[in-house]
Amino acid sequence: MSVLDRYIVRAILGAVLLVMAVLLVLGALFVSIDQQDDIGTGSYNEVAAFWYTLLNLPQLAYELLPITALIGALLGLGGLARGSELTVVRATGVSIARLAGIALLAGLLLVLVEVVIGEFLAPPLQQAARQQKAFSKLANASLAVGSGAWVRDGDLILNVAGQSSERMFGSMQIFELDAQHRLVALGHARRALSGSRGKWLLSGYSESRFSDDTVSARSPGQRLLASNISAGFLGLAVEDPKQLTSRALWRLITYSRSNALDAREYLFAFWSRIARTVAIAFAVLLAIPFVLGALRSAGAGARMLLGLLLGIAFFVLQRLIESGTVVFALNPVALAWLPTALLALVTGALLTRAR
Repeated sequence: MSVLDRYIVRAILGAVLLVMAVLLVLGALFVSIDQQDDIGTGSYNEVAAFWYTLLNLPQLAYELLPITALIGALLGLGGLARGSELTVVRATGVSIARLAGIALLAGLLLVLVEVVIGEFLAPPLQQAARQQKAFSKLANASLAVGSGAWVRDGDLILNVAGQSSERMFGSMQIFELDAQHRLVALGHARRALSGSRGKWLLSGYSESRFSDDTVSARSPGQRLLASNISAGFLGLAVEDPKQLTSRALWRLITYSRSNALDAREYLFAFWSRIARTVAIAFAVLLAIPFVLGALRSAGAGARMLLGLLLGIAFFVLQRLIESGTVVFALNPVALAWLPTALLALVTGALLTRAR
């Protein structure tokens, strides 16, 4: 790497770091304000709210990095353009393709940072934050959202509405089917404790069993259920797909396909994570035609405003596509890549016209 390469890469990464620090401070402030209504519930106090906010910062950084990369590249390269440094560099014979290659190197370093944060740092810390908050507010708190997780294990269909600890789940419904896929029994447990060797201890379990034209009821009690579904897998299933790692999402996709279940939501989340990460490199490249063109002499405020507008447009488009994928049964893989593909096309078109 030449001195010029290091200088430009350092300018981009320094600006990205500065923008990220500012956005994280603002994000932490909003998260902290949002926690004020929960302070005083159970043992959840100001110190617990501070730790909750702190542990959520890596996830916030993961979500903000694509926008931050664009704004930081605009500010970093824009500062070089305003100081006529890019003009001098171009006058020495450095082509736009060479500048793009240097910027791409900075983008790839940011992609690596995004992978490390999104796959290894943010998910466990965010999970720890949710558990700490839930257990502080109420010892039996649920960490699931919505209607919980639906999983299939052979002739059993399980619906788990919440998770209160690593091995304890609540409000488990069990649908038992026969060989012709007819419902033969419907059970409900207030609590489900995962044991060893695929055993589940169900507490407060009641059941209705269907036989011909009769229905027999079982009074609440305990049941030992044998299932191939582990507590670790259910813990993944009750999570929001957007908050899971790529490895966890691929496990859920494989499981859903092997049991003939709908995996569109997991497929979209999986490819969307990859596409968003790749988009960081194009976001950095997109700054080059702007700083060499209309924004060459513009101030930092104008460049930041442009970066925010483009980043928000990218974010909104991705959210709209996410809703359309689930609601309208569209191709999740193609739609997950659509925002990044549009960004790549715009970036390529502007770079070819840059002078």
